[in-house]
Amino acid sequence: MSLPDSQTQSPPLPRIIQGGMGVAVSNWRLANAVSRTGQLGVVSGTMLDTVLVRRLQDGDPHGDMRRAISHFPIPGVGEEVLRRYFNPAGRANGAAYKALPMYKQIVSVARQQVTVLANFVEVWLAKEGHTGKVGINLLTKVQMPNLASLYGAMLADVDVVIMGAGIPRDIPGVLDSYVNHAVAQIRLDVEGLGRDEVEYLTFDPIAHWPATTEPTGTLRRPIFLAIVSAASLAATLARKSNGRVDGFVVEGSTAGGHNAPPRGPLQLNALGEPLYGERDVVDLEKMRELGLPFWLAGGTGSPEGLAAAIEAGAVGIQVGTLFAYCEQSGIDPLIRKRVLDAVVAGEATLRTDPRASPTGYPFKIVTLPGDEGRAESRQRVCDLGYLRVAARTANGRMVYRCSAEPVDTYVAKGGDIADTVGRRCLCNGLTATIGQPQQRTATGVEEIPLITSGDDLLSMTEFVAAHPAYTAEDAIAYLST
Repeated sequence: MSLPDSQTQSPPLPRIIQGGMGVAVSNWRLANAVSRTGQLGVVSGTMLDTVLVRRLQDGDPHGDMRRAISHFPIPGVGEEVLRRYFNPAGRANGAAYKALPMYKQIVSVARQQVTVLANFVEVWLAKEGHTGKVGINLLTKVQMPNLASLYGAMLADVDVVIMGAGIPRDIPGVLDSYVNHAVAQIRLDVEGLGRDEVEYLTFDPIAHWPATTEPTGTLRRPIFLAIVSAASLAATLARKSNGRVDGFVVEGSTAGGHNAPPRGPLQLNALGEPLYGERDVVDLEKMRELGLPFWLAGGTGSPEGLAAAIEAGAVGIQVGTLFAYCEQSGIDPLIRKRVLDAVVAGEATLRTDPRASPTGYPFKIVTLPGDEGRAESRQRVCDLGYLRVAARTANGRMVYRCSAEPVDTYVAKGGDIADTVGRRCLCNGLTATIGQPQQRTATGVEEIPLITSGDDLLSMTEFVAAHPAYTAEDAIAYLST
């Protein structure tokens, strides 16, 4: 897959991009399998540092983490992470995971290095053993780890970077800087700043190399694809980003995970879901006029969806939900089976919740029989903190808060109590979904899974009935028919 400045394509661009679903649903195994078929496998970069240290604490039973760590080019980093987190025997039943310090504007070099290493490991394993192309998906909204994540992915020679959940205008320049291991900087969103005040996040690659072992050679600049929900946003990114944008993923409101909010005043249907209208339909003619390749996402996960996308001028489609429930995905196998059984039985429900995500973006949630009300019983805890936002208080102090954290804590940091209503802890819920639930020793319970899917889930009945256990290769074959 190649997109030089001339936009000529050799070899051809992939028809199918496998969605970068977090946390670690789009893991290295899934991306590796998809890439071997000639399509674009994508790993999710969200919270990979926590995922890595939990895999190590669970004993890394197949040695995959340690194998990749042995190839990490910065001396000493892998050894130190193994010393701190690797438990050859795995955790005892009921033992809690050892947690990483939560991200802030400035963290230690050692904390950043865990993030660099984790993204390197995931991309390296996804690329192992084949010549296909691999991408990484990061959320613009999860700002604080992104600079370290991108450097780690580029150290592993990632082919494509895909970013949405915000406006990633600063990211192309970051990729350009990392080619030469140069310092990169992006604006940090801080609530409560004055009109002329600006705060930044900064990452210096050279600070992570020993003085006696500076990096040699340049890194390859990956292709950059921005996820957009409007042609106007695509045009703005193409014109005003601080570096080259190579193409777009055009995502509709039927996609899983976070959706862009409807344009205009928020209106809800009888189920409390946001109502989308004509203003939210992307103008594909204007997308074509930009002259950059684009893929359609959200409700496109079928042969008919692929054909319609190509007919509309897209290169192809990005598909998440179909891959989320294949054998190689990171969803815990028992949870995956529960979902698919409920789909076939017509018992799974899907709701676009405008309040669940602390980001403020609508978020799709799957509910299975027996799960109703479980979320309300969870005691609020914030110990991962990836969705915390920076805020300047009235006395000038910088704080970090999340509307899903304990209500009193949020309010004490200057947050509005109204913002806490209906919020869910995505960090802990999504890690539970991949079989890494934190054990709450004080209460003797573990975190509750949070399952997200696109609208395609409820139309998969016939496919799942015919393929009760299917692979990524089966999904590619189905989409290609």
